[in-house]
Amino acid sequence: MSNLFIISFSPFLIYFISLLVFVFIFFLKRNHYLLKIRLLLLLVFAFLQLIHVACVCAGHNASRDVVTLVKSVLFHRRNPLHFHFITDTVANRILSSLFQSWMVPSVQVSFYDADELKSEVSWIPNKHYSGIYGLMKLTLTKALPSDLSKVIVLDTDITFATDIAELWGIFRKFTDKQVIGLVENQSDWYLGNLWKNHKPWPALGRGFNTGVILLYLERLRRIGWEQMWRLTAERELMSMLSTSLADQDIFNAFIKQNPVLVHQLPCFWNVQLSDHTRSEQCYTEVSDLKVIHWNSPKKLRVKNKHVEFFRNLYLTFLEYDGNLLRRELFGCPSQASPDSVQLQSALEELDEDDQCYDFRRERLTVHRVHLYFLQYEYTPTEDDTDVTLVAQLSMDRLQMLEAICKHWEGPISLALYMSDAEAQQFLRYAQASEVLKNRKNVGYHIVYKEGQFYPVNLVRNVALKNANTPYVFLTDVDFLPMYGLYDYLRKSVVQLDMAHTKKALVVPAFETLRYRLSFPKSKAELLSMLDMGTLYTFRYHVWPKGHAPTNYAKWRTATTPYKVEWEPDFEPYVVVRRDCPEYDQRFVGFGWNKVSHIMELDAQEYDLMVLPNAFMIHMPHAPSFDISKFRSSSSYRNCLNTLKDEFHQDLSRKYGSAALKYLTAQRNI
Repeated sequence: MSNLFIISFSPFLIYFISLLVFVFIFFLKRNHYLLKIRLLLLLVFAFLQLIHVACVCAGHNASRDVVTLVKSVLFHRRNPLHFHFITDTVANRILSSLFQSWMVPSVQVSFYDADELKSEVSWIPNKHYSGIYGLMKLTLTKALPSDLSKVIVLDTDITFATDIAELWGIFRKFTDKQVIGLVENQSDWYLGNLWKNHKPWPALGRGFNTGVILLYLERLRRIGWEQMWRLTAERELMSMLSTSLADQDIFNAFIKQNPVLVHQLPCFWNVQLSDHTRSEQCYTEVSDLKVIHWNSPKKLRVKNKHVEFFRNLYLTFLEYDGNLLRRELFGCPSQASPDSVQLQSALEELDEDDQCYDFRRERLTVHRVHLYFLQYEYTPTEDDTDVTLVAQLSMDRLQMLEAICKHWEGPISLALYMSDAEAQQFLRYAQASEVLKNRKNVGYHIVYKEGQFYPVNLVRNVALKNANTPYVFLTDVDFLPMYGLYDYLRKSVVQLDMAHTKKALVVPAFETLRYRLSFPKSKAELLSMLDMGTLYTFRYHVWPKGHAPTNYAKWRTATTPYKVEWEPDFEPYVVVRRDCPEYDQRFVGFGWNKVSHIMELDAQEYDLMVLPNAFMIHMPHAPSFDISKFRSSSSYRNCLNTLKDEFHQDLSRKYGSAALKYLTAQRNI
């Protein structure tokens, strides 16, 4: 049920050091001159404590919220952490990929399948917008490991303004009987006077809010928590019929019957920013705040005299560079994961005097990846001929998205290379676009910026690996496919028997120098524009050999697909099976990133077949930063040649005689 995939800090190390600390304190306890040393040692012990945090997370939107919550916790923390996520399939895929690529020291992450817990709460009628997942916190004594004694439970719409260790420390203030720590509810909901005939579930006074909970799991299991909350729910549902606030109603009904079991937390540990709350009475100065809870459906638009301060705090973490949170904890040696050890070893092997050191280091950079940043829905076709358009982009190509969605109605997998702040700009752009909002079959995957080069092939591979169809159309985001290309490619997949043969279908590429183009609706119209000089074969003026092997002269009159041979520097845009080779990630920035991929396809004996009635058109734009570096830097070009030579040698070793022609071609250039 649990899947622990990052182990960055060993609990055994904590226990060992803790034992040494207490032994040392025992021998010093009678010497008042060493009081300060004892206090210091106790402080060190507090820092070494492993803090456990649990969160229920389901779906794409909640996964984004969790990232902001985690950033706020990591920013302030001084302790090792273990996050426990109860997730659906979507959130599991997103968060497992994110944390694995984030590689934060002294952080462990475990996942628990929410589907296995649904039967525990599915019998409870619930009106809350969170649905069945809003009841999952009731199951934590069963879901979490049986040897876990304490845990902090958080909603996804929480922002920390202090070290979470302070909250963890409150467990020490529990009496022997107390098992749950909660903040009083700051609205009048449980007083039952919000509107006529308002009938809330029973609660102790104003009731308690369950956005922040301290759960003493060991004690809860001892008193039979699972049976107790079930009996409470069954009894109250006889008259209430359903819950309105999900788990919160059942927690409050339980506490009403067992008030001795609750430890009331100071209200600044859960300042609730829903409308009509008493949250402003929680603090004198905003600097007193510990935890902010955006528990209104309106979120950042709530009414509060300090809402601007709260909003700015939230936005700070929303756009905060998550790479900065990879820092090691002071005085807390972490047990590195196997991936971290391997990465560190590879970095140490690099020669800093190598003129291509920066290129080689970039290849080893681990980029955070947030898959499915927006809502994504896809239903596989029954005939197994579906094709996903695969591309990558950065912020300066964002304007192409709407046009591509209008030209291609099929599924799309896009990897976006962005900073945390740019990712939020993209989110606002996508949510404001009617075109993008109406397309649920587009997977947006954020690859977060790090390093000095654009890792173009790494970003391409993220888009490629997360396509969900048997076939992929490997293109660039600044090309517009012809209208109807999606259906045409699906038919071509069948006609050319791609399921049983190794073929790469070439889509001929053209370009225009005009920012406003009347897009051709047919091949005949395109040929007419080609003759008039409105269109050109792609890169005809600057890099003809990149696409010349497509044989455009033959394409003009072709009515059936025709085979072409590989030639040096050929880099067409192709349709292939999804299990094709990945792009070679040694190539970053500008140059040879697509050429190397086509070479490997050819080495694997893919037939290059040009489609007679397909085309795509490159739209004009300003040159990228990387192409400018390539043109202005001789060392850049020299390193690219070095990487090309190494790639040729690797290809030869990998494919033997099938790759000899590449070495021959290289010598003849």
